[in-house]
Amino acid sequence: MKRTICFVAALLLCVAAQTGAAPTSEDLYSVYSGELTTLNYLVVAAENEHSVIANIIDGLVEYDKYGVLVPSLSTEWSGSSDGKTWTFTLRRGVKWVDSRGKDYAEVTAQDWVDSAKYIFDKKNASLTANIAYDVIKNAKAYFNGTLTDFSQVGVKALDKYTLQYTLEKPVPYFLSMLTYVCFLPVNGQFLASVGSRFGTDNKTVLYNGAYILDSFEPQVGRTLVKNDKYWDRDHVYIRRMSFKYNKEASTLAPELFLRGEISQVSLPSSLIDSWMKDPAKRAIVRPAETSSYTYFYTFNFNPTFDAQYEPDNWQVVVNNKNFRESIFHGLDRKAAMITAEPYAPERRLQNSITPRNFVNASGKDYVDMSDLAKYSKMDSFDKAAAIQFKAKAMAELAGQAKFPVKIMMPYNAGATDWTNRAQVVEQQLENLLGKDYIDIIPVSFPATGFLGATRRKGNYAMQECNWGPDYADPETYSDPFVTGSNYNWPEKATGYTLTNGKSPYETMVNAAKAEVVNIAKRYELFAKAEAYFIGEAFVIPYAIGGGGFMASKLEPFSYPFAPFGMSYLKYKGQTVMQKPLSTEEYNKLKSAWDDQREEALKSSKF
Repeated sequence: MKRTICFVAALLLCVAAQTGAAPTSEDLYSVYSGELTTLNYLVVAAENEHSVIANIIDGLVEYDKYGVLVPSLSTEWSGSSDGKTWTFTLRRGVKWVDSRGKDYAEVTAQDWVDSAKYIFDKKNASLTANIAYDVIKNAKAYFNGTLTDFSQVGVKALDKYTLQYTLEKPVPYFLSMLTYVCFLPVNGQFLASVGSRFGTDNKTVLYNGAYILDSFEPQVGRTLVKNDKYWDRDHVYIRRMSFKYNKEASTLAPELFLRGEISQVSLPSSLIDSWMKDPAKRAIVRPAETSSYTYFYTFNFNPTFDAQYEPDNWQVVVNNKNFRESIFHGLDRKAAMITAEPYAPERRLQNSITPRNFVNASGKDYVDMSDLAKYSKMDSFDKAAAIQFKAKAMAELAGQAKFPVKIMMPYNAGATDWTNRAQVVEQQLENLLGKDYIDIIPVSFPATGFLGATRRKGNYAMQECNWGPDYADPETYSDPFVTGSNYNWPEKATGYTLTNGKSPYETMVNAAKAEVVNIAKRYELFAKAEAYFIGEAFVIPYAIGGGGFMASKLEPFSYPFAPFGMSYLKYKGQTVMQKPLSTEEYNKLKSAWDDQREEALKSSKF
């Protein structure tokens, strides 16, 4: 009976949307273990922070619940015939408000100019500056200091409500880029008034989005409340969202959900069996959606870790391709994935960096193009090959490297699945390749500031990393691996002939970037570059994000949907139901949404 009531309630939400009646929603309650490091959205690049930023700051465009690009703070736009100039007409009367909802100023075109000037100032160390300066005219020169006149940069306020971007060259995916954090506005007067304190707490940012961060106490919690002055407030249904900090959140959340204290929970693999065997619990379990986040194991060519883990020795062995290949073919990705997805691990495994179904051209999926097709169809795990590469590596490194090679591998202690996976990977690889060859050393780091303490500073030998796409083009998946990024510094790898200071991979990527007319050819070139990167075993493609199982009272098909940018992190349009969905109910709604999305994409003009 409860299932019927729940499904009817979910269907009523759909009916309400169709008839124009406002859906009703309960408040949302959640727990988390990774604290925000900053609210300065002009510099931050991590999803943890973006999950808040997406709900408090709006940009020019957004995606609707079907993944169709729609107006947000701009009402209309146009591109020039050469594809280099984009002009946006802004929505009038949109307000910047403070943390108490008090009016501060109107949102104007100058806010995007002020944002760009801050992001392109190198001393502000924006982690997303390169995404924008790679496409905007003269922005990179300004960032590097070879141009000092910002008026020459291609971001201009033509008048109070007209914004214009001028690009270095045509960018086929430019509109989709605008949903990312580096294209958000900021009020310049407020930014100047708070200076270096911008984004240090909820009072040192302004809000123009669906929610206001009403309270924020690090290591305690935060509360977001509906912004009653939001331009699209009629489509914001959850009035209050409360997030409490708990360093054991991933462990305690299931019980908190059962007690009715939180609105949703992702179930750790350790609990899935017991929930599935309990009829009452099974009735509230549903699949969690997969995402376009990509996961891969990286080898670090810029080691900065402690001497006890022998960084000098690692520097020698990581530059040996046969050594990398031995790990590449030795990692049993399915065994690793079972720690997160025990019922259907293959659902999330992937053999490329760019996920299947992300983009296509001329009727062909990107991962089936060029040399990448070979890798996208193969399982990298090959015991015999791994052993053969081990023998070659040991022969080549004899007298140069010390065995066993210490492999310092950080993991996030706030994620139960990751903690378990680190142990599985250690045991599986050492058992296959031998403890005479490698000594994998999992090292625990707290959830808060995890990336800053590990990957970003080169404090690892091998690490599970991820990347979320920022726009609708395979170029976005190359961003972590080019010069200036802080993933694994492949440009520092030895034994590769550089062209104009660029690695072979980056040279191939640049050739793909230069093709802006023939999209099929562009994708073929990117696929060739990605295949080269995988073929050199610089990374081990592992999985796509999401997946698993969850219990949730959130209606799953009403939030802005997109596999890139930040739209998918918004709670706008979503409702918290009285009861969670079962798998059967979820699948019925998913099937209906799939059909509706297909029709919506066909009729989209963007």
